Amino acid sequence: MAAPAAALLWLLLLAGPAPSSSSWGSPAGGGGGGAGSAGGRGREADPGGAQAGEQRQRHDSSYGTFASEFYDMRFLSDEGYPFPTAPPVDPFAKIKVDDCGKTKGCFRYGKPGCNAETCDYFLSYRRIGADIEFELSAETDGWVAVGFSSDKKMGGDDVMACVHDDNGRVRIHHFYNVGQWAKEIPRNPARDEEGLFENNRVTCRFKRPVKVPRDETIVDLHLSWYYLFAWGPAIQGSITRHDIDSPPVSERVVSIYKYEDIFMPSAAYQTFSSPFCLLLIVALTFYLLMGTP
Repeated sequence: MAAPAAALLWLLLLAGPAPSSSSWGSPAGGGGGGAGSAGGRGREADPGGAQAGEQRQRHDSSYGTFASEFYDMRFLSDEGYPFPTAPPVDPFAKIKVDDCGKTKGCFRYGKPGCNAETCDYFLSYRRIGADIEFELSAETDGWVAVGFSSDKKMGGDDVMACVHDDNGRVRIHHFYNVGQWAKEIPRNPARDEEGLFENNRVTCRFKRPVKVPRDETIVDLHLSWYYLFAWGPAIQGSITRHDIDSPPVSERVVSIYKYEDIFMPSAAYQTFSSPFCLLLIVALTFYLLMGTP
C-alpha cells in the first residue's frame, strides 16, 4: 500500500493543487474561497486593465506627437524659430501725383504746386481694363464728388460721391442731379471701393465700368464729358450743399483716353493771377512812383 500511495502523491504534486469546492463560495470556505475568488478575478481583470492603460498611454502619446508636430508646422519655421509677425496692411495707399499726366489724368484745385494731400480738391482717373479707377480727395469732413455733365451747369448729371458717415467710414454713393438737388440712385456702378478720413480730409478710390447698359442716370465714360468738382459737409452721412457757391468745372470736355495734369487756382489765387489784377497793380505802382501831377 505504501508504494501505490507514494506514487499517487507524486502524481498529485505533478498535477498541481486541485480546485476546492470552497472556490464557488461554499459557507465552509467562504473567507478563504472568497479571497481566492476575488484574487482570481483580480488576476483575470488585471491584464485587461493593463491593456487599457497601455492603449490610453499610446493614445496620449499619439495626441501629444500630433499636437507637437502641428505646432511645429504652424508656428515654427524650418530652423525651429517662431515665424515673424506679419506687418500691418496699409488700409489706404497714398495717392501718387508723380504719375499725373503720364499714367493717369489729374485735376488739382487750390494753391499752386499742391498735391492730393494739400489741394482744396484733387481728382485722378486712369483706365484699368474695362474699368476707370478714380481717386478723389478734398479738404472737408463730409463728402467729395465728381459729376459727369454734357454742359458746365448742374442738372441732369451723373455724380459719384465719397461720403464720410458718422461711424467714421467713407462710402461711395451714386447720385443724379435734378437741378441743384442731388438724388441718390440705388444702382451704384462703383466697385473695389476704399476710403479714408484723416487730417480733416475725405479721400477715396473706386472703379467704375467704362461702358454700362443704357441708363439716363449713368453715363458711358468712353464718351467725353465736362467734369464737375464739388465737396462739402455731411449730416448723418447725407450730403448737404457744397462749400463754395460756384464749384470748379473743367474748361473743356474730358476724354479718359487722354491723360493730362491740369491745375486750377482757387479763388484766393485767381485774384492775384488775373490779367486785370496785374494791370491794376502795375498802374498803381506807376502812380505811386511818379506821384500826382
